[in-house]
Amino acid sequence: MRIKILELLRSHSDVYVSGEMISKQLSVSRTTIWKNIQAIKQAGYAIESHPRKGYCLRHVPDLLIPGEVVANLETSWLGRDISYFASIGSTNDEAKKMAANGKATGAVVLAERQTCGHGRLAREWFSPNGAGIWLSVILRPRLLPKDAPKITLLAAVAVNQAIINCTGLATGIKWPNDIVFQGKKIAGILTEMNAEMDAVNYIVLGIGINVNVKFDDFPAEIHTIASSLSMLAGHSISRIKLLAEILLQLERLYEEVCRDGFEHVFHEWRRMTTTLGQMVDVSSTEQSFCGVAIDIDDNGALLVDTSRGRECVLAGDVKVRLRQEGGL
Repeated sequence: MRIKILELLRSHSDVYVSGEMISKQLSVSRTTIWKNIQAIKQAGYAIESHPRKGYCLRHVPDLLIPGEVVANLETSWLGRDISYFASIGSTNDEAKKMAANGKATGAVVLAERQTCGHGRLAREWFSPNGAGIWLSVILRPRLLPKDAPKITLLAAVAVNQAIINCTGLATGIKWPNDIVFQGKKIAGILTEMNAEMDAVNYIVLGIGINVNVKFDDFPAEIHTIASSLSMLAGHSISRIKLLAEILLQLERLYEEVCRDGFEHVFHEWRRMTTTLGQMVDVSSTEQSFCGVAIDIDDNGALLVDTSRGRECVLAGDVKVRLRQEGGL
């Protein structure tokens, strides 16, 4: 009911809509309309009421409410099924449960806040209320399990392009999937897979973006390594518009990969990366070394030239020694 009322008010932007007209179109009483309008106001929407003119929508809160997200979407299938939470432990954990229970490809889990957000290498992800985009997407690609890591590169390209389109900031990608600006992390991506020997059952793509997080909100221990889009742009960023652009870029690239393979994604990743050509320090559970990042191979692994020869990095922590990130 509330979604339908908002759709009506949104379709008559800055114009009053009478309670009588709304009640007729929705086949409910004007009292029911009034009660729902009050509930919508409590959710943060600014709706003017006039005894003779009716109702007028003046302001929409920057909340990731499904109705608002869908109203801004240009996708065909991605993000059309949204599960929204004011607070949740982890959107990825919830999405994995849904995927295991048969939730279709393109479904999305959104939260205003995560209490147990996590990123690569089991690191915690700071997810404050209403200040970022904490998102998980369910995908069911027809890929061999060995090719699944390429989806991570696809996601990095999509997120980075969306940020550029919406903010104009020259962000870049640090291998494999961190979005950075001048050495500081803006967004991270965590890809988790359920697969059999010869097929991927589903992939859950977790995306965390510091959108409107303020400097003082960040934990002190990450002040030197993290930032937010609003801090860099000097003004707040619409989370809804950015989210809609991310989903659009994801759908476009995913459909292209399903049709033509990963060649274009790899080309775009190389164009956007801040890692290639830089001296890097690599550490994993098995070894540590330094060298120059030369390229990525056909599987998305990082190729690093060291004093002992070329190393192929499939997983681990990669730090760019010379902080020259921030430009494309």
